[in-house]
Amino acid sequence: MTESTFSDLGLAEPILRALATREHVTPTPIQAQAIPYILDGHDLLGIAQTGTGKTAAFALPILHELNKVQARSKYRDPRALILAPTRELAIQIADEFHGYGRQLALRQAVIFGGVSQHTQTKNLRRGVDIIIATPGRLLDLMDQGHVVLDEIEHLVLDEADRMLDMGFIRDVRKIIAELPRERQTQLFSATMPTEISKLSQEILKDPVRVDIAPKAVALEVIRQGIHFVEPQKKLDTLCNLLGDKSLSRVIVFTRTKHRANRVAERLDRSGIGADAIHGNKSQGARQRALAAFRDGKVRVLVATDIAARGIDVPGVTHVINFEMPVDAESYVHRIGRTARAGADGAALSLCATEEAGLLKDIERLIGNKIPVESGERPEGNARPKQGGGGNRQGGGGGRQNNRGGQGGGQGGKSGFGGKSRRPQRRNTSSRRAA
Repeated sequence: MTESTFSDLGLAEPILRALATREHVTPTPIQAQAIPYILDGHDLLGIAQTGTGKTAAFALPILHELNKVQARSKYRDPRALILAPTRELAIQIADEFHGYGRQLALRQAVIFGGVSQHTQTKNLRRGVDIIIATPGRLLDLMDQGHVVLDEIEHLVLDEADRMLDMGFIRDVRKIIAELPRERQTQLFSATMPTEISKLSQEILKDPVRVDIAPKAVALEVIRQGIHFVEPQKKLDTLCNLLGDKSLSRVIVFTRTKHRANRVAERLDRSGIGADAIHGNKSQGARQRALAAFRDGKVRVLVATDIAARGIDVPGVTHVINFEMPVDAESYVHRIGRTARAGADGAALSLCATEEAGLLKDIERLIGNKIPVESGERPEGNARPKQGGGGNRQGGGGGRQNNRGGQGGGQGGKSGFGGKSRRPQRRNTSSRRAA
């Protein structure tokens, strides 16, 4: 049986030309399964991790459908809305839409916090067909009257489980309540916790489910190892490991923003080029850190789980878990940053006695014991104490502190499926405010 190609899916010719320019010929499994259903108008529930090609799975059919009917006036209300949990992912999605739609007369805007909203509102005033946004900044601009979502035909929630982790589901529900009921909705998530399952039932109508299991081979090609070491000795152990020059491009994971800063500062003092990326850093600082890491100007990128979500940096030789993740599935996401595209890669973990329970959860999930590189495997199921939500990162929303009292202001809206009739346009007198 021959593999299908993008030309078999019935996509518009300008989109096929853009795909050919990028040398994309054969769709990935999620693209081959999802695109026909989306083109047929079905709602879709996609269970897929990063690296499966899910962005193109929703971007290509949305571009195809929007291209059928071009805007009739200079000012355009957006017809497609894509919500993403982090700035980095929103930017990546926007880049993909731009690349695939470069030969189409469609406009887009990417909206995220941590930067001035002036450029974003300027783009919105010009009129756009597609908005790619993080929930917090989008809700801010909606409250200011800069965004009207009356004409949305396509809604995508990408990495919905990560939005839940970051505390954005309430904002997502408020945004959805402003959308037309008659629309096509797609929800993508790597996992399906109870809250996301409930949300999918509320916003999807008779959805098709496309479930792309993570490739088991990905774990098999990554050399994994554990160093059992107590917390106070982890920094010394990390520096010793990085004394090996074969660890040439390394991502180090911590659970908190504060710890990421401490680790990066210690590595720098030890003569090991490092930078940190997390939600408290400005957008510019995060982009500079990523660029320096990609260009080889720094050898080590210290990251929190949320800040690193969706970032695909080629040539990562090693992933080091400075702290074991609280969620076992995050371990798989973390180590999947290495050994990409057939390259070799290794994942090393520094595990303290108090993290023994987390290690057992991980080994239960992956179905194997991780080989011990040094130290002795502790007994028991101890877990680190959680410090009142200190692990939650604010990487994606960029929410401003000018929305006091809004928590209860919209509490009367109980329907999350969208408005049943077109609401009146919001007052746009403040559109020109920066």
